[in-house]
Amino acid sequence: MRNQPVQLHIFFQLLAWALMSLCFNAQAQDKADYPLGAGDALKIQVFQNPDLTIETRVSENGEITYPLLGAVQLGGLSIAAAEKKIADGLQQGGFLQNPQVNIVLMQIRGNQVSVLGQVARPGRFPLETANTRLTDMLANAGGATPGGDDIVVVIGSRNGKPFLKLVDIPAVFLNARLEDDILLQGGDSIYVHRAPMVYIYGEVQRPGSFRLERGMTVMQALAQGGGPSARGSEKRLRLNRKNLEGKALQLEPNLTDLVMPNDVIYVKESIF
Repeated sequence: MRNQPVQLHIFFQLLAWALMSLCFNAQAQDKADYPLGAGDALKIQVFQNPDLTIETRVSENGEITYPLLGAVQLGGLSIAAAEKKIADGLQQGGFLQNPQVNIVLMQIRGNQVSVLGQVARPGRFPLETANTRLTDMLANAGGATPGGDDIVVVIGSRNGKPFLKLVDIPAVFLNARLEDDILLQGGDSIYVHRAPMVYIYGEVQRPGSFRLERGMTVMQALAQGGGPSARGSEKRLRLNRKNLEGKALQLEPNLTDLVMPNDVIYVKESIF
């Protein structure tokens, strides 16, 4: 029994080391997949060849100047692909037999991401690290405003093709959909649209427009408006809704029915 605290201490130490190793490996993989861009600062090393160690920046046209090779086009390549390109150049040029090239990304300067729409501080933000994710950039922009939607639109390009993804931000955290917290690349744009609304008028305490919450029912929407007035009745409701073809429909909803974006609820006057 006396050894149990010691064993637990050792177990938690091993667990901590395992978690640290996983995080390090994930970050290393993220950086290896990062596409190099103009302005990125690099340190290039070749094993057992210190004369070939340089620190340089990627030019506006995506090139660097490297000893023995001259101009080398690295723009758009991942770090792993850039390492291979320099190694192949040194080997094919007859300079080294089996060069082991290592590239360290020192600083990301050329790549920026635009954050637009319903955020606290819209603008362009630099990718400070190679593994910047969507939620990191939203935090840089101050997060969504109270009137901002939960669904975020990300557009850019991947592998030379147009890229578009809709990301449910609350689901990333509440439903552990961590794969949706995507890695960003230079030139990406993030757009936060206005949150969907529901409109209430007629015999209610506070008529007006209200943010449509997830799973909101007609009863919950009426509660947003303070409920029916003394002259109104929750049993005499009319709901105006547009269908997929844009045609306006008039419905008599139940209190438990779900509300849709842009629904208009009218509370009629009580008969008695």
